[in-house]
Amino acid sequence: MNLKVHSYESLGTYDGPGIRLVVFLQGCPFRCLYCANPDTIPFEGGKETAPEEILNMAINEKPFFGKKGGVTFSGGEPTVQAEALVPLVKALHEKGISVCIDTNGGIWNRHVKELFSLADLILLDVKQFNREKHLSLTGRENTQTLKTATWLEEHGRPFWMRYVLVPGISDAEEDIRALGEHFGNGNYKMLQRVEILPYHTLGVNKYESLGKEYPLKGTPLNTSEQLERAKGLFQEYFDCAVMN
Repeated sequence: MNLKVHSYESLGTYDGPGIRLVVFLQGCPFRCLYCANPDTIPFEGGKETAPEEILNMAINEKPFFGKKGGVTFSGGEPTVQAEALVPLVKALHEKGISVCIDTNGGIWNRHVKELFSLADLILLDVKQFNREKHLSLTGRENTQTLKTATWLEEHGRPFWMRYVLVPGISDAEEDIRALGEHFGNGNYKMLQRVEILPYHTLGVNKYESLGKEYPLKGTPLNTSEQLERAKGLFQEYFDCAVMN
């Protein structure tokens, strides 16, 4: 079964540990207002790609991975194509290559369950802890994302949590504290790292090229004071919180 691939990033150092080949897959059910890759959202599009092509690319780059690196499947939302990913992840493991899945955790079926059971690490993007604010931000509730985190914990699957700090949308103290009360203080033993991601506007040009207006036009970037305040709040609950 082929995969719909949007693009690749070789020698990536942002999406998981070490140096990685990042495969951006096409299609996502979320509509995040700050999405940096709006062209990956439609389920139509992307290049039909045989799994063997991705496997060979990873094998060629394996000498650069070292002990920590490997392949990260991102998007879009990679679990949209979970059924096709499962055999590819198995093939990568046979070649000694580790796999990360960068996901919003919003999709659940037997293929996603098997994919998460196989992956070496899950990068779980929690957009907002408050359900109503999450719905406004992404077009979907966060119920399944939180259920996914619970499943990862209960099944001993290591994961990192990533949280984008958007001024006026996801940086309120009450929301960060609610997130910390739920996930922090040792409640989730499998949570290895919490990445606080500053808001950026790298997707603006892509919206313009698609003939669309950027949804968060006018939203300012984080000030250094906002970032320090948020980092301090996260570190009250998580020993593993870092500003990325």
